[in-house]
Amino acid sequence: MYKILIFFIAITSIATAQNKDITLDEIWNGTFRTERMNSLNSMNGDYYTLLNFNNYTRSTSIDKYSYETLEKVETIVDSKDLNELKYFESYTFNDNETKLILGVDSEPIYRHSSLGVFYIYDIASKSLKLIDSNKIQEPTFSPDSKKVAYAKNNNLFIKNLETNEVIQVTFDGKKNNIINGICDWVYEEEFAFVKAFEWSKDSKNLAFLRFDESEVPTYSMDIVGTGLYPTQQVFKYPKAGEKNAEVTLHIFNIDTAKTSKIDVGNYEYIPRIKWTNDANIVCVTTLNRHQNNLKLYFVNASNSSSKIILNEIDKAYIDINDNLTFLADNSFLWTSEKDGYNHIYHYTKEGVLKTQITKGNWEVTDFYGVNENTNTLYYQSVEDGSINRTIYSINLNGKDKKRLTNESGTNDASFSKNFNYFINTFSDANTPPIYTLYNGEGLQLKEILNNNQLLQQLANYKLSKKEFFTLKTPNGGFNAWILKPANFDANKKYPLFMTQYSGPGSQSVSNSWNSYNDYWYQMLAQQGYIIACVDGRGTGFKGADFKKITYKELGKYEVIDQIEVAQELAKQPYIDKNEIGIWGWSYGGFMATNCLLKGSEVFKMAIAVAPVTSWRFYDSIYTERYMQTPQENPSGYDNNSPLSYAGLLEGKFLLIHGSGDDNVHLQNTLRLKNAFIEANKQFDSEIYPDRTHGIYRGKNTRLHLYNKMTTFIKENLSEKENNLKQIKS
Repeated sequence: MYKILIFFIAITSIATAQNKDITLDEIWNGTFRTERMNSLNSMNGDYYTLLNFNNYTRSTSIDKYSYETLEKVETIVDSKDLNELKYFESYTFNDNETKLILGVDSEPIYRHSSLGVFYIYDIASKSLKLIDSNKIQEPTFSPDSKKVAYAKNNNLFIKNLETNEVIQVTFDGKKNNIINGICDWVYEEEFAFVKAFEWSKDSKNLAFLRFDESEVPTYSMDIVGTGLYPTQQVFKYPKAGEKNAEVTLHIFNIDTAKTSKIDVGNYEYIPRIKWTNDANIVCVTTLNRHQNNLKLYFVNASNSSSKIILNEIDKAYIDINDNLTFLADNSFLWTSEKDGYNHIYHYTKEGVLKTQITKGNWEVTDFYGVNENTNTLYYQSVEDGSINRTIYSINLNGKDKKRLTNESGTNDASFSKNFNYFINTFSDANTPPIYTLYNGEGLQLKEILNNNQLLQQLANYKLSKKEFFTLKTPNGGFNAWILKPANFDANKKYPLFMTQYSGPGSQSVSNSWNSYNDYWYQMLAQQGYIIACVDGRGTGFKGADFKKITYKELGKYEVIDQIEVAQELAKQPYIDKNEIGIWGWSYGGFMATNCLLKGSEVFKMAIAVAPVTSWRFYDSIYTERYMQTPQENPSGYDNNSPLSYAGLLEGKFLLIHGSGDDNVHLQNTLRLKNAFIEANKQFDSEIYPDRTHGIYRGKNTRLHLYNKMTTFIKENLSEKENNLKQIKS
């Protein structure tokens, strides 16, 4: 790593002498794409697999590698050897790694969900078997590898791989009415999971969620497409304060072929189900509608009884994650913010707290697992500063903590199943991703992959250094970065363009390698702009109080902070206080709009992409987590809505949205446009037909979008000759 840093310093010194400018075409045609390891899957023992594509044979293969040597041990399957498949897109092993599920012809549904054609591949016999003649969802091996459960047409099915018999588990599935085993739109988006069924450890029971969304209000969008007439996309979408799907837990017993409905008390949501290491016990997570009262139930599948094993209550809300881990004795590890920071706790199988394993005024940001042979637990945290991520190990008793990665920046580990090795992905603001092999003790063994070629390429461009600092305002000190033109002259005044997201628990200021937007910011800096980003109150990784101060008031404190941030930055002699702009996407678009309306004396212009303009229009789970319902908190919704301040528009405003956005609906933008029209306020706008929330599908979509925004910035935020004065004069 030391050599790489020296190399980068040398490259940086050369780069200052280069004159090449970054272009939007280069950003969006992949010129600055990084090399990455694709679809790494840890195997039993000291091995891992990668999904590789062979340019010569035009085939895909699953190749097995040794962690110890990083050499390829064997090719498990190559599509060139399969008559039925010319390629495959995904793969999943069974528990004993004798079979694979291979996926092809993936068809997206929403952000995380998709349909596809799936096959069972037997590694020993090299035979391939189609699971179902139709496209299906989430095929999953039973632990004994004798069956596969999957969803089709809103129902659940189980296929016996030995007899080819298919059992239909549910029969009432119907679009926009009943869903079995797959999440509805709002669960998928806000609780971040799709597969709502799980096998018991002994393969005898299948627990699943049933969504009755018959009373959920429907949202529809016209899809222009390429035909003579548009079609409609119609789906159930519960907005804040509206009826949610009624979600219930069921267990299907393989031997009796009967389904039992399980009672887990009073709740609004079931955001997780997970079988414990006791084959009869499934753990069920429930939340109330305010999402501040979480319960873990242990449900006994043999008699359908349930008991509360843990109950956590928060004054604001509780976030859902996947860190619940059961040990061999069925005690469990759990992460919680109950002491003010996210930490790891160890509970007995009866739900009695044994140990708070991690402690301190810092956050655990990822939990990788535990090696029960050594009682060693592995996690990622911000102990090295909230803009960094570092890997640590610690004993189950909370002692013998050890830092496993030394570089300050963003470290992310992928551990072998036995925790003997991990592959670390490291980057920082100056270093593109480097993949390195470590042993479980934190000894760096060898480098696997780097992006030195990209660094050499970037040496030809006029690049600016991203400077990190803490910006102090009347309401606190905030993480920040600033990007100045490479030919920066402290005696000149420059226009300032601010970027932010600002949503609850988010982070925009991180010590990590460039995103596509970072290259855009470099391009703008080359053209004479100073770019800055500041994470104000409500953002993450600085403790629960800092994050949850925005509870019931989204858009209040965050807007105050961005306005004050702009005012503080404008005190610098090289920033033109009359030439300040701001932009954002989604929550960031909501923020940019409010900043321009409420901070007209500070901001000259703003760009909002796919913004929420009233939280009344957004989904129930996300919005109510932070705001409660509109019926309970009407002032919180309306006092911070851009719709309430349309008449304050003074600066230049560009409003952008995709008409096919199933997440933040076009309704948000159209209602804001109407409010501006009624207030007789002029603004600019662009609607991208059929594009979803990311506005990326289709030829040249992103290139067109960023050309549009860049032109708007140049026309409305620029250097003025009378401002380019020597400070001395």
